[in-house]
Parts: sequence; C-alpha cells; structure tokens
Amino acid sequence: MTTDTTDTGAEVELAIGGMTCASCAARIEKKLNRMDGVTATVNYATEKAKVSYSGDVSVGDLIATVEATGYTAQEPAPPAGREEPAEEPDELRPLRQRLVTAVVLAVPVVAMAMIPALQFEYWQWLSLTLAAPVVTYAAWPFHKAAFTNARHGAATMDTLISVGTSAAFLWSLWALFLGTAGTPGMTHPFELTIERTDGAGNIYLEAAAGVTAFILAGRYFEARAKRKAGAALRALLELGAKDVTVLRADGREQTVPVAELRVGDRFLVRPGEKIATDGTVVEGSSAVDASMLTGESVPVEVGAGDPVTGATINVGGRLVVRATRVGADTQLARMARLVEDAQNGKAAAQRLADRISAVFVPVVIALALGTLGFWLGNGAGLTAAFTAAVAVLVIACPCALGLATPTALMVGTGRGAQLGILIKGPEVLESTRRVDTVVLDKTSTVTTGRMTLLAVHTADGTDEAEVLRLAGALEHSSEHPIARAVADGALEKLGALPTPEDFANVPGLGVQGVVEGHAVLVGRERLLADWAMELPTGLARARAAAEDAGRTAIAVAWDGAARAVLEVADAVKETSPEAIRRLRALGLTPILLTGDNEAVARSVAREVGIAPEDVVAEVLPQDKVAVVKRLQAEGRSVAMVGDGVNDAAALAQADLGLAMGTGTDAAIEAGDLTLVRGDLRAAADAIRLARRTLGTIRSNLFWAFAYNVAALPLAAAGLLTPMIAGAAMAFSSVFVVGNSLRLRTFRAAS
Repeated sequence: MTTDTTDTGAEVELAIGGMTCASCAARIEKKLNRMDGVTATVNYATEKAKVSYSGDVSVGDLIATVEATGYTAQEPAPPAGREEPAEEPDELRPLRQRLVTAVVLAVPVVAMAMIPALQFEYWQWLSLTLAAPVVTYAAWPFHKAAFTNARHGAATMDTLISVGTSAAFLWSLWALFLGTAGTPGMTHPFELTIERTDGAGNIYLEAAAGVTAFILAGRYFEARAKRKAGAALRALLELGAKDVTVLRADGREQTVPVAELRVGDRFLVRPGEKIATDGTVVEGSSAVDASMLTGESVPVEVGAGDPVTGATINVGGRLVVRATRVGADTQLARMARLVEDAQNGKAAAQRLADRISAVFVPVVIALALGTLGFWLGNGAGLTAAFTAAVAVLVIACPCALGLATPTALMVGTGRGAQLGILIKGPEVLESTRRVDTVVLDKTSTVTTGRMTLLAVHTADGTDEAEVLRLAGALEHSSEHPIARAVADGALEKLGALPTPEDFANVPGLGVQGVVEGHAVLVGRERLLADWAMELPTGLARARAAAEDAGRTAIAVAWDGAARAVLEVADAVKETSPEAIRRLRALGLTPILLTGDNEAVARSVAREVGIAPEDVVAEVLPQDKVAVVKRLQAEGRSVAMVGDGVNDAAALAQADLGLAMGTGTDAAIEAGDLTLVRGDLRAAADAIRLARRTLGTIRSNLFWAFAYNVAALPLAAAGLLTPMIAGAAMAFSSVFVVGNSLRLRTFRAAS
C-alpha cells in the first residue's frame, strides 16, 4: 500500500517473493538503497520491503529494481472489507512434500552406504534409483536459488548445498557408468585408512541425499515459524466487534456489519457487548472495561459526552454512542499499524550460518578448483584430480551445519514447551544474549489483572463479618468489576450471602438497597454525602491512605451511619517479587510501564522491588512504543513483557518480546517468546533457556565447521576415502545432535 505523498516524498510497502535466506533480504535492501532518493528496509521474516522514495522514482522503478536482482515484488492487495476470508492456501505444502520425499528415500541410501552388511550385489544401483529424485526434485529449491544467485554474482548457503550435492551425485554417475563402481558386488568396506585413490570405484550418493534431507528439514521448520509473522495484525483486527446495532432516524434498530458503519451514525451498546468503533456517548451511563487497550485496571465510568474506544467492553448499563472514527482511523486500526511498523522496522536477523557462508562458500569453491588445477598440473591424472576436487566439495557440504540450528531449536523449544515457554524461531535467540533492560507491563503481568478485596477498615463497634455480609450481599447484585471484587471477597470469607431487597444502581457512585432490614449504601464517599453522612476520622484516614497507595476506597454505610471502608485493587501476584529478583540476577534492569495512574504504579513497584525512577505510568499504547524506542536510543537492548492489546506494538518494537500466554492473542502473536503460565518467573526461565539454546547453536556451528575445515586439507591432498568422508560427516552430525539433546536437562529455577 502506498501512503500519501508529502513534501519529502512517499512511502510504499512491497511484498517480496523468492527470498531463501537473510542474505537475500540484505542484497535487495542494498540494491534499493543505491537508487537516488530511496531508503529501504527489507524484512526477511515478513517478506516485505518498506521503502521511502522521492524525486523521479516511481513504484514501478522500485519493483523493476527488485526483479532485476532476481526476486519478485508487488504492492500488497488492499483489504477487501470485513467479509470472512476464504481459506488460505497451504504455502508449506510443496516444501513439506519435498521434505517427506527426501527423508523416505534418503534413509535407505545412507543406511546402505554406511553399513557394509546391507550392501547386496546391486545395492549401488538401488541407491542411485532412490537418490535421483532426492537430488533433483527434493533439492530443486536449492538449485534454483543457486542459479539465481550465480546470475547476480552472489554465493549463499544455497550455492554450497547445490554445488556439493550436484558434485557428489554427478561424480557418482560417472563412477557407476564409466568407472568401476557399477560392478556387481562392489562394496564400500568400512576402513578408516588415509590413502590416495583415483575415485573411479567410489560413490557419494549418501552425501547428496542425506544433506538434501537434513537441510530441507531445517528450511521447513524455519518456514513454519515465518508463516506466523503476520498473525499479530490479524489477532488485533479480530478483537473488534463484527456487527453493530445502528439506530436509524425513525427510531428503528438495525443490525449491520461494522464495515457499514459511518461517521455520525448512532449505535446501541448493551451490557457485555463490545463497543463497535471510536465514538462519543450520547445517551446512558456505564462502566467501560478498557484494560486490554489502555492497561487501566479499574473500569472507566462514562456518561453523555464522554469518548469511548472501539473494541472496549461495556460492563454496566445501556449506551447510545455516536461514531466519530471508523475503519482505518480507529485506535485499534492505528495500533495494528504500530505493530506492523515495529515488525518491519526490525533489522533483518542474519543467521550466523549465512554470515559465515558468505566467506566460506567462495573459499571452498576456490579451494576445489585450486585442488583440481594443482593435481592436473602435477601429472596425477584427470581421475585422481577430479576425485580430490569433488572430495573437497563433499566434505565441505554442510550436513552438520544444516542440523546445527534446527536440532538445538527443536530440543530447546520442546523443553521450553514442557516448561510453559514457547520460542518462535532462531532469530529470537540472538536477542536474548544482548538484552540488558526488561520493561514490564503492570496489569495481568506483575499483577493478577483482576480487582481483589484487599482490606476492610471498620468504625468502632462494627463487626467486620457484618460489613462483609451486608456490603457483599448488595454488591453481589451488581455487574461492576469492583462490586464483583467485594462480593467475591465476602463469599470467600463467609461462604453465603443474604439476598437484598430494593436494589438500585446509582450511576457513577455505587449501589443502594435493603439487606436484612438495614438500608445499606456501598460506593464512593460522595454517595454517602448525598445522604448527609460523613466518614469518621479513622475511616477518613484509611480512605486517604488507600488512595495514596493507588487503591480504590469504597465506603459502606447502613442505618444512617458510615460503618466501614473497603480497599479494592489489582493485587500483585505472589510470585512477582521473586521474578524481579531473578531478572536482576540475569543482569537485567526492570522497568514498570503501565497505562494505570502514577500512585497505583509506584505502589506496585514498591511491593515488587522496582526502583521509583524505573516507573513509567499513565502511558497510551503509542507512548509505550515511544518509551521502548527511547530506551533503545539510549543504547539499551530491551525486552518487553506484556499481555494486553495495548502491549502488542511495544512487544513487536522491543528487541525481545515476551507475551504472557494468559493474555490476548494480539500480544501473544506480537511477542517472540510466549509464557504459557501467568507467572512472571517464567520470563526469567525463558531468557535462561533461550540463552542456553543460543549457546548450543553456536557450539554446534563451531564444531560443524571445525570438522569440515579439519578434513578439507586431507581432501585437497587426495587422501580422503569415501568411508572417511562418510564417517566424518556422520560423526559431526551425531555430535551436533548429541550436543543439542543436552538441552533436555534444562530445569526451571526452583
């Protein structure tokens, strides 16, 4: 989609196709940024390019540049309204088919090559029959990418995979049809001797088939994670109401899809319903639960003239609202754009293997050509020279390298899932190593996210049980979240409550009624004042202290006298103080960030052990993103822990997003790590596990390269027999898998 042109130019978002690794994104970005007046960011994970351009450059020029680089580009199609989308095609199906084909056919090929007992009279021809579809059909994406890269003078991991598997397969064909490998009864004896051979009796089909299967497995799991990149936006938009009851000029009520709502329309919101769009209340009064958008733990009382936001929930009375913003102008839609901008603004994470391959691939190819030339020049003969050159390519072929990331990731994520920690992909892990600051949302993350009765202060001569019985009975008839907190607290202590008579809700102030013959008032101090009642000195002090601590104070009176003050607040989770200590032990500085008011935020911070200077309160969703950006601008690497819609954009903007699994889908999809338990201690465990998994991947990559590099001189010297090559590749793979399996011993801190 193209944004409006400004004095400085315009901006467009392009959908990019054909990228196979992070270096592809870097190459496209480099080409676009070479154009005059163009600034581009290409995100490999979301397969989008965000481009700012000015001057004589057009969108067509940008697309042409991308296509000239060997990839496809197009403007994303505009959304087609709120109709139910057709079932999306399974984009992973072709890759899954290739992977299944490769695994099924490669396993017997590898088994026959490595186990002499399986080498029957014509085993080599069965190996050829099974390996051919693997190297051609299953490995086709690698060959295609290598060809595209070669046309543009580039070499990536795809190049090494394609060249290595092709060399092994073509040499095996030569050995079978023109050499001695096709002789009936030929075997590969299990010998670990170093000697020069002409290679005419050796086949490398197991290397070609095995490498293809291993690398495809890694690509498949990576693609599955990438597919979810846009799920945060879909989850955000799903939060909105689907239908709305519009009040027509003749007083008629008509239910229509939200997409048909227009600015100025009046619509009805019943108790328990979502508010369809941003607007202003014109009739009625109620309490609106906006916690998922603003983080405010206490429902907001609204009446005629007050603004309301789409996707928030009406928890009280009947409201009539006039729409002021619809469609893409609503706060929910703007938050969706914030998430998308934050995702696209992230630097594309180039995996370590791709970065090393940028140097390793050209070096290996040059070494293979140098080996061929050296032996030809020294009169070793064409066959021996080609044997040594192909051995260089085969031993360099990244079998263990293909296993290094996916095996550690699969074991690490599997162990994480057992502990209630979901890791989305390899890019997430590198962020955990650098993180030094953790930003914590308050509501439902540090606190329980629900109003709880915390204390009861009684006047002289008043029994606490009687206060709970009378106030709880009256509040039990109300749907207001604060009333439910009082009723639940009373039920928990008393077990049963009487039924009130003449119950009435006083909008914005509280409730009144008759319980067991007593005329009872429960609500704000102003409600008592309307009945000419004042709080005694002791209760007035208790109310002031509660409000100073950021809690909601509720006055209780009956039979003409104020009897008690109840304290209600969003209670801190019992595990939160311990979680803060563990995060500090990992070298992280915790910062409390909330849409709630300053008094509440400071009270919670004091309770869990966060310094007052590390509290940022009363922030809107876009302000949360700004706070994260400010911390990043200060040179900090920021982790964000949250659970609400209001946290989704900040989770996407942060270097590492940790979403509480007890929260909204939007937050979970925008996060990099999901904590299934609603326990903040899991955040510390998640960072520990992610760092351990990253360390395992790095050690896997080191050893995978170490085996290759150590064997390359032997291959170049022409001393590498097929069994040594196979054994070295197998051992490096077994080592990598074994190293990854150690992650199963990871334990959550007790």
